[in-house]
This record gives sequence, C-alpha cells and structure tokens, in this order.
Amino acid sequence: MVSTFHGLEVAMRALNSQQTALYTTSHNISNANTEGYTRQRVNFEQVSTLTGSRYTEGVKSNIGSGVQAGSIQRVRDSFLDVQFRNEHGKVGYYNQRAAALKQMEDLMNEPSEEGLNAVMDQFYGSLQDLADHPEDSGTRSVVTQRGLALADTFNYLNSSLQKVRGDLKNQLDVTTKDINSILTQINDVNDEIKGIEPHGHVPNDLYDERDRLIDQLSSIANISVTYDKSSGQPSPIAEGVATITLNGVGQDVTLVDGKTGTVNHLEIIYDGDDNVETFSFFNPDDAAASTIDIAAADFDSQGELKGLMEMNGYIGEDVDGDGNGDVTGYYNEMISDIDDMAKAFADAFNTAHQNGIDLNGDSGLAFFEYDPDSPAGSITVNQGIIDDPDLIAASINGDAGDGSNATNLSDVLNQKDIGLGENKSTRGFYQSLIGDMGVKTQEANRMLSNAAVLQQQVQENRASVSAVSLDEEMTNLIRFQHAYNAAARGMTAVDEMLDRIINNMGLVGR
Repeated sequence: MVSTFHGLEVAMRALNSQQTALYTTSHNISNANTEGYTRQRVNFEQVSTLTGSRYTEGVKSNIGSGVQAGSIQRVRDSFLDVQFRNEHGKVGYYNQRAAALKQMEDLMNEPSEEGLNAVMDQFYGSLQDLADHPEDSGTRSVVTQRGLALADTFNYLNSSLQKVRGDLKNQLDVTTKDINSILTQINDVNDEIKGIEPHGHVPNDLYDERDRLIDQLSSIANISVTYDKSSGQPSPIAEGVATITLNGVGQDVTLVDGKTGTVNHLEIIYDGDDNVETFSFFNPDDAAASTIDIAAADFDSQGELKGLMEMNGYIGEDVDGDGNGDVTGYYNEMISDIDDMAKAFADAFNTAHQNGIDLNGDSGLAFFEYDPDSPAGSITVNQGIIDDPDLIAASINGDAGDGSNATNLSDVLNQKDIGLGENKSTRGFYQSLIGDMGVKTQEANRMLSNAAVLQQQVQENRASVSAVSLDEEMTNLIRFQHAYNAAARGMTAVDEMLDRIINNMGLVGR
C-alpha cells in the first residue's frame, strides 16, 4: 500500500519539476542574444518505484512515484564544434592573406594614371620629346623632373611596402598577445570548473565561456581539444577540464594542460629584418621549464598566425643549399622584385646615357644614382643633372641638334635581357609583377569566400542544435505551463479527496 499522502508527493514533485523547466526556458529566452550561449534543457527523470520488501522477491514495484528534475544540460554537438573550429581557422588564414594582398593592390595602384606604369610612360614621352628637340632647355628640364618623379615613385613603393610589413609585424605581435591572453583565460576557467565539478554540479555557463574562448583561439591557429574528467564525484554529464594542443607544427605542443593546470605562452622570435625565425612556447609561471621552439619553416598551423607570417616574411627552408634558411614571404618578394627592377633599369639607363654626349661636349654621367643595399628605396637622379639639365647626354655625335641617344634612352624601358629574366624588359617585368599580384589576390579572395561559405554552413548547423529559438522556447513555455497547471489540478484533486476522507467520513449515526 502507498501512503495516504502519496498523491500529494507525486503532485509536488511534478510542480517542482515543471517549475524548474519553466525557469530554464526563461533563462534560454533571456540569453537569446548572448554571444556563445548554448541553450539548456532539463533532463526529467522518473522517480523509482522499487522499494524494499519482506517478501521473497526482495523488492517490490509500487504505484508510480512521479517525476523529478534531474540535471540541466547544454544542448551541444561536439562533432559540429570540431568542424566549425577547423573552418574557422581556414577563414582566419585566408582573411589575413586577402587583407594583406588587398593593401598591396591599393598601394601599387595599377592600372591607373598615378601608378608606376603611368610614370614610366610619362618619362618615356619626355625622352621622345627630347629626341625631337635635344637643344631645348625646357624639354631637358622636363626629362629631369620626369626622372625625379620616376625615382620618387620607386622610393614611395619601397617605403610603403616596408611600412605595411611593419604593420603586419605589429599585427603579429598583437595576435601573439591575444593568443596568450586567451590561453590564460581558458586555464582560469578550467580551474573554476575543476573546483565545481567534484561536488556533482554542472557549470554550464563556464562551459559556454570556455567554448567561446576556444572558438576565438581556433581562428588564430589549428588546435585540438580533449577533455579529462574532474576528480571527486562529478556528474555523468560533466564535461571535465579541457586540454588544448597545437596542430601542424611537427611535434607535440600543449597550449593548455587541463590535468596539471599549466599553460604555455607564445613568443615570436624575429631576425634583424623582422622576418619570423621561431615560434617559442614557454611556461610563464616556471622560468626553469624548457621551451619548445618551432622553426618558422615548420609552422603549418592554419590560422591567422600563419597568414600574417606568410605575408610579413619568415625564414623558410634552405633552398639554395648554403646552410641557412631562405627569406620568403610575399611582401619580401615584392620589395626584392621592385629593388631588382629599379637596379636593372638604372644600370641599363646609365649605360645608355654614358654612351652619349651632353650639350657641353662631354660624355654622359650616370643619370641615376642608388644605394646597392636598397635600390628602389634610394634611387634618385644625379644631383649634377638636376642642377644643370644640359648634362643630359641626348647626342651621339656631339651635335646640339642630334637627339639619337635620347631615342636610345627611351628604348631602355622596352630593352630586354637587362637582368630581369630572359626576354624581359622593365615594362614586361613590372607587368608580370602586377599580373602575379592580381592572380594571388583573386585566389586569396576566392579561397576566403569558399572557406566562409563552409564556415557559415557549419555555423548554421551548430546553431540549429545549440542556439536559442524563440519560437521553440515559447512553445516550451506553454507546454511546461500546461503541465504545471495539470500538476496543480492533480494536487487539488488529492486535497479534495483527503478533505472528504478526513472531514466527511464517520458521520453516520451521529
């Protein structure tokens, strides 16, 4: 036999359980716009009806004892988390590449009427005018100024490319600080979880915060996450502490160790020209602990760090066999190519100019001067020619009206085999640089678009599982409210029944 008040106990459990579900639903609705929030649900559990018995079977099943609110669990799919983080890293990588290449395209400003190609055309036109009017002082001044404009454009391109490289290096440093901050925060959340779970509690809000931080980290580098149960008596649905490892670096690098509560921070080592040499991981709380060094050439963890490194420049593999890693990186390559172009053009132009004769009857000077360590950054017109344009060697035979050498000078822009590659002129070399840059930018944008589409698809799949749907939560409110009302009606029925028994029975014969 069950207790006389058994019905009240069943109704009370139902009221409490439905009330818990209503509160959880309200919590979901309140956090519908909270970043990183995962919707929660109440796991209802049937109260066991098995009781001890004096009969031979040992236990006895009675009338059902109702429901109780068990654990409150996050609704989340770990497989979708892994997918999202992988795609998030790809988006971070291609986003940095596309942004840096877009900056380069804006800087080079081609095709336009202000880019280097247009300035070369203007210089070429002034030399053509000089060939027609070699004795005209105004035409000579124009050649000098056009030459200065060409040199200034080379200077501008070099300094601007170097400045963007400096910005990329600063961005690398900021990203390094971000990753170290995120790792410390994840470790702190692990510590909080480690202190709560052993008592059987399930800290869902801490899980959300940790997952949000891990999502941020996955944009910076490719990572793997594993979980270890806390000590004590944790709930069966407790997620435990997270251990995070870095992928794509050729060796084991643990960024956060959930078991020991230790964290490894990142420091980027540069060479004298701000090229990335080494990614060094160290324990900030233990100066005696050994560091883990990853050569830049071996760092293949797809994310923002890799994208910034490849754009800024790094020490790659030893391709030329000299025992040292070769400097690579797209901005480094463009700066080097512009230097090669400026040097080859200046040398070829100077050779042609020195073969001519100026208005004074003397052999031509070197028209352009430059520092061999940075040709594009230092190239300028010979100061003597700036001061006296009559020193421009436009003639071959020395006659004031002879402009045949000016024609030779104008031909230098289209002269092939001047050290820029087989059958390549200055114009052709520059056009190939611009074309290569355009193809790389287009490819980076295409890959970014593809990665973003895949990320969006996974994000939508994850949101369909974990995000708060107001329509669904409103439906749940109505459902749990009706269940609560029904439980209350059940308690009223039992109360009326007990009232009948207590107050209205035993009155016969009075």
